[in-house]
Amino acid sequence: MNLETGIVGGVCMAHAPQFFTLPPTEDKDTVERVNSLAIENGRQLEALKPDVAIVIANDHANQFLLHCVPSFALHRGESATGHFAGTDFSFDVDSETSTYLLRYLQEEKFDPAFSSTAKLDYAFGIPLTFLGIDLPVIPLYVNAYVPPQPRIERCYHLGQAIGRGLKALGKRAVVVASGGLSHFPGTDRYASPATKFDLKLMRELGTGNLRWLLSLDDRMLDKTGNIELRCWAVAAGMLGERVPDMVSFDPSWHHNYATFAWWSAQNGDTNPLHYPAIAPERVTLTDALHRIANDEAERARFSANRASFAAGLNLSPEETAALIAMDENAFTRLGVHPFVPFMARLQLEREE
Repeated sequence: MNLETGIVGGVCMAHAPQFFTLPPTEDKDTVERVNSLAIENGRQLEALKPDVAIVIANDHANQFLLHCVPSFALHRGESATGHFAGTDFSFDVDSETSTYLLRYLQEEKFDPAFSSTAKLDYAFGIPLTFLGIDLPVIPLYVNAYVPPQPRIERCYHLGQAIGRGLKALGKRAVVVASGGLSHFPGTDRYASPATKFDLKLMRELGTGNLRWLLSLDDRMLDKTGNIELRCWAVAAGMLGERVPDMVSFDPSWHHNYATFAWWSAQNGDTNPLHYPAIAPERVTLTDALHRIANDEAERARFSANRASFAAGLNLSPEETAALIAMDENAFTRLGVHPFVPFMARLQLEREE
């Protein structure tokens, strides 16, 4: 059986340091719930049998702050390690795939930086620890905190390019993005998350409208404490318009935790379009309707004797019957673009 390649699933989740430190101000039930969701999501992602996990997170001014601040940086060392709050973490890196993606992205007109030694802070360590997935990873650092940051459109388009690169390589991958939702560490708004905005985001992304993130400019990201949504936007570009299998929103006094997960096969929207493409086999009928709608003489000829008008065309019996009756339901069944008979009928009724 041939398995689908490219991005086959993913998760977006929080990475609050309180998940590791568990201070007295933290609600233990909330942390346990987020942890339980992550365990289940990790199990679902591993069941997809991916080759690699692309892990996207921001750097909290640890690796990149003054000397060099890349918009995007891929890790391509043998392993990626980190330490936070008494917890060590180490993950094998799929350096071969990472190197391939670097070259592929250059062809796609992206120029991400790369590192072989950059450390992972809790933005990577917490989601990977909670998910518990046993996969080689490719860490992708996104500059969320140090202006000028990449625009969210650039993040989304990078995600699309990475998805294409993985498909071209024939790799099955899952994406793990961490961050948010709204929080304002180090500012006087730390105790005031933008919950109203976050709930709107939950509604939009919960329907599979991941492109909604593209409506957010730099000012809005900053205003709502959602600068880390740049990481989610990269994941959104990889995933495309997919309805999540799991959605959870867990607010706290300082940080709104959200989780989205995707693991089901996506068949896309198969419902017919209201305005379909003009079918080649309906061109003659469509042309006749167009002339009735737009040519006064042709419309008069049709009104005088519909059967005679139709007889002069090379139509099927079903098309002929629909035209004579101006049967809009029949036109719909035939796949005729509905605006054309609508305008024809409108002009006929106006003159009658």
